[in-house]
Amino acid sequence: MRIIAGEFKGRTLAGPTGPDVRPTSDGLRETLFNILRDQVDGAHVVDAYAGTGSVGLEALSRGARQASFIEQNPRVLQGLEKNIAALGVRDRTTVVRGDVLSLPLDGWNLAPADLAFADPPYDVRDLAAVIAAAAVVLTEAGLLVLEYSRRREAPEAVGRLARTRVHVAGDSALAFYTSRPAF
Repeated sequence: MRIIAGEFKGRTLAGPTGPDVRPTSDGLRETLFNILRDQVDGAHVVDAYAGTGSVGLEALSRGARQASFIEQNPRVLQGLEKNIAALGVRDRTTVVRGDVLSLPLDGWNLAPADLAFADPPYDVRDLAAVIAAAAVVLTEAGLLVLEYSRRREAPEAVGRLARTRVHVAGDSALAFYTSRPAF
């Protein structure tokens, strides 16, 4: 796994292996950031179910001002911390050890995010609950991207968020959510 573009282009990321880890592939990350384009520059990005931190670190490489990572697995957190240190971005990151589905209403005091990426285990039972929990950290105009198994259906809407786009690639899919207009 490597950083695809930007300041840290080509840098390799370390990460644990095993059945409990499924990093976002380089190809899917490249697709994600091609879709996001200018939305990353200057943004605060939250990488929920962060794993190795590849999405948040890619965002920093591409000009995000801040990345916050939420991960609950202690073994995986060690790899994430190593990747942050190796890239020298400690001052631009926040790491929260916890379960995204247990996010309190204050989002563990994280600054409001312009962009949140949630990549829960593909067997998570309730995608709507993941979306609702991750939405807690978003600004009113923020964007949430959910990675999930293409064999499932992502909800059309959850709370104030409405699905605006779906992109399928291999076994994965990305669903994009923004705030619904108030009527």
